[in-house]
Amino acid sequence: MILALSCPDRHGIVAAVSAFLFQRDCNISDAQQFGDAATETFFMRVVFEPVEGDAPEAIRAAFAEVGDRFGMDWTLRGTEPRKVMILTSKFDHCLADLLYRWRIDELPMDVTAIVSNHPRNQIGHVDLGALPFHHLPVQASEKAAQEAMLLKLIAETGTELVVLARYMQILSDDLAGQLAGRCINIHHSFLPGFKGAKPYHQAHARGVKVIGATAHYVTADLDEGPIIDQDVERISHRDTPEDLIRKGRDIERRVLARAVRYHLEDRVLMHHGKTVVFGD
Repeated sequence: MILALSCPDRHGIVAAVSAFLFQRDCNISDAQQFGDAATETFFMRVVFEPVEGDAPEAIRAAFAEVGDRFGMDWTLRGTEPRKVMILTSKFDHCLADLLYRWRIDELPMDVTAIVSNHPRNQIGHVDLGALPFHHLPVQASEKAAQEAMLLKLIAETGTELVVLARYMQILSDDLAGQLAGRCINIHHSFLPGFKGAKPYHQAHARGVKVIGATAHYVTADLDEGPIIDQDVERISHRDTPEDLIRKGRDIERRVLARAVRYHLEDRVLMHHGKTVVFGD
């Protein structure tokens, strides 16, 4: 099981968590912690194996006392795969990469559906297999209806995480609000620079020496959500905008995959518009 928590920093938190797990004869296999001096907030992630027969519900109920005592914001869940819906448009590299990593068991998720604003035959060369596919076209006059259909699909499938794998549509404030903390986007530039259309062309025009990609949680503020992961690559004056796009595709897919995995493994804790990410 995985315990993730944040709370006001004070003495005794680690001792209390460790004592609780010891008293239930749990075996801790990994533990990470961080105390943020600026906000006086403590963060912790613990992976442990409960004794056989100790039900998750019973552990959660018992831990509530510890959580209340320290004013914790906490989650405690098993390591079972989480339900994920992937939204995409015509660019297929991030979608293909996520599905490949899922098929080789690198990403602990159950794919509930692939959703696109384009027909299936327009989404590159991705092998979707038997995965459910939903074509939900977007027109300005019917965007609210399309998003209502999407929310209904998310609810019906029990989707826990929505991934925007180069889904080239801006979510409404209402939809972004309803998906707060459970919707990840990949932005093909190194935020906060070069927002909007053709970021690589913008970067080329400015003569930048590095390009990058940013994976973040979606919020109502366009491309301003809490950042989960970023990466960069050095470039030179010899690189054309097309070279930047080619190199950018590689950065985008690895950054998105890493961010999705961190979320699925409860490695990301949000606080005051930022994230604490416990890496491998």
